[in-house]
Amino acid sequence: MPVVDLHCHILPGIDDGSKSWEASLKLARAAVADGVTHALCTPHTLNGRYTNHKQDVIKLTEELQHRIDQAGIPLTVFPGHEVRLSGGLTEGLDNDDILFCDEDGHYMLLELPSNEVPHYTKNMVYKLTRRGITPIIVHPERNSEILANPQKLQEFLEMGVLAQITASSYTGLFGKEIEDCSREFIKVGQCAFFASDAHDLPRREYQMHAALDKLAKEFGEDKKKEYLSNAQKVINGEPVHLDWQPLKKRKYICCANCKNKLNTYHNIW
Repeated sequence: MPVVDLHCHILPGIDDGSKSWEASLKLARAAVADGVTHALCTPHTLNGRYTNHKQDVIKLTEELQHRIDQAGIPLTVFPGHEVRLSGGLTEGLDNDDILFCDEDGHYMLLELPSNEVPHYTKNMVYKLTRRGITPIIVHPERNSEILANPQKLQEFLEMGVLAQITASSYTGLFGKEIEDCSREFIKVGQCAFFASDAHDLPRREYQMHAALDKLAKEFGEDKKKEYLSNAQKVINGEPVHLDWQPLKKRKYICCANCKNKLNTYHNIW
């Protein structure tokens, strides 16, 4: 079964991912070794640091595919964007300067700031859905505000948004809290698929195979097949439907032996 990676920073020299063609080919080989057959190249855009124009990304992706083929690496790459939520997003769409996950423009990777969910997020999501675009919120488990209040993701799922968990979040590379949050999103069906979000950086390597194996062990082979199928549907522009449930509210328990008579609480899922 094809393994589609919908989010990686494999194109050289245009964001915080690959820094050279050599590094890009190294990432391509790592992707194949991890079981990936197709990869959407998604450099950052509109994030205040990088603005990567559509035609530049397309040209660079074509060159990367040529070099991959010349090197005999069995990987197919497509051009895409990781689009930061910003005021310039609608202008980018109007100017046809945004790349989607699929050729028909049904799905778009949407990145929130790492430390918050801006107050205008719902308004922007509404504008996108009115255009027939389904935003895919990337790595919500690594957003500080959502991590502190995971129920917040539900507000956007109710608007028709999809969510993508970083594979290495689920395997524990970013710590137990993010791993547990990822598992809870998976458990209630609020995540559609994994993606690598691979960079040529320490601790940002491919973990797709490990995440999918862990998913099968914890939630069954059918869930693994569902994740693989959903990623294929996205890149083909086909409908993806989630059968999700709300997260239960966190419970709090008081430690029995509190020092200095202070009430200390631990979150439990």
